Amino acid sequence: MPPLDLAGDPVAAAEHLIGWSLLVDGVGGPIVETEAYRHDDPASHAFPGLTARNAVMFGPPGHIYVYLSYGIHWCMNISCGPPGVGAGVLIRALEPALGIDVMRDRRRGRPLRELTSGPGRVGQALGAGPWLAGRPADLRPPDRVRQVVATVRVGISKAVEQPWRFLDPDSPYVSRRPRRAA
Repeated sequence: MPPLDLAGDPVAAAEHLIGWSLLVDGVGGPIVETEAYRHDDPASHAFPGLTARNAVMFGPPGHIYVYLSYGIHWCMNISCGPPGVGAGVLIRALEPALGIDVMRDRRRGRPLRELTSGPGRVGQALGAGPWLAGRPADLRPPDRVRQVVATVRVGISKAVEQPWRFLDPDSPYVSRRPRRAA
């Protein structure tokens, strides 16, 4: 398994992060779904340029960028790319592995399949909030090789045609199954 390179292309980083474990204070598990967001991508929070809100996306790589989605859900990203160039990888889903009881408490007793299958669920299960902004991401190498497929991103209205969503098609924890080819 090659080492994780978060200082390069965010699309490559999003693909490579599948299988790496993300932990927040000992709670988390293997990442099974991601989406890449580049500085020149109109769907990216970095697209308008550097602001106080998105500063973490501009580096250094490997830090947590959080944002509140629809005023309800804290979503977690990992900064990527060279310092000064805004980019990140949204963590869309992970496989609950460590701290499952803590995740269940935070997710109000939801079934295992529903603990971390979606970016808002990941944020809630890992206790995300503004206090995590800029914190180095605790990433652990994969314990096995996973199949990875690319699909178009979901849940956005701009640049929807980009195949920058990556997932483990065998994982029951992904937020949305990949579309079958016609």
